Amino acid sequence: MPDKIRTAIYGGTYNPVHNGHLAVAKAVIESGMADELWLLVTPLNPFKKDQQLLPDTIRLQMAQLAVQGEPGIVASDFEFSLPKPSYTYNTLKALEKEYPERIFSLVMGADNWPKFRMWYQGEYLSSNYQIIIYPREGFDLPQPMPDNVHVLDCPRVDVSSTQIRERVREGLDIERLVPAAVARTIHEKSLYL
Repeated sequence: MPDKIRTAIYGGTYNPVHNGHLAVAKAVIESGMADELWLLVTPLNPFKKDQQLLPDTIRLQMAQLAVQGEPGIVASDFEFSLPKPSYTYNTLKALEKEYPERIFSLVMGADNWPKFRMWYQGEYLSSNYQIIIYPREGFDLPQPMPDNVHVLDCPRVDVSSTQIRERVREGLDIERLVPAAVARTIHEKSLYL
């Protein structure tokens, strides 16, 4: 039996996707911890139910533009057909059923690790999946970490989707913070104003 395709799931609302997301995605692929990374565009994060989101299709389109030409990185709308809000446990179970030729791991920021056990079925997730954690400013990880948890060696990128939305509303430049195609889409469609 051939080896399963190691597929890292990096979920988020991507409202909008930015260079920090891409830096993490590239670092996961370059680390050799995954053969592919899927930017999983989430329709509704259970922890951000009050967040005002652009339509799913526009956020997906921007994510697809952002990953064009990036080897091993794919923007996915898999959660669009699942019940809302998007619980990681349910998503992984559905992915495993749909793609039995793949083995899935989770990518998350260091800011999520302290509250990970509060996630729906968090205990199960932390025991049954490889977890790849990327550094976030102000969040130090406890040592030692469980054997299935790997801390990604990548620079901390000080950018957030909230910051980008605020800069757009204030008429400030975002070109350094997002891929060029994403900046173009935001300006052409007058998003986040």
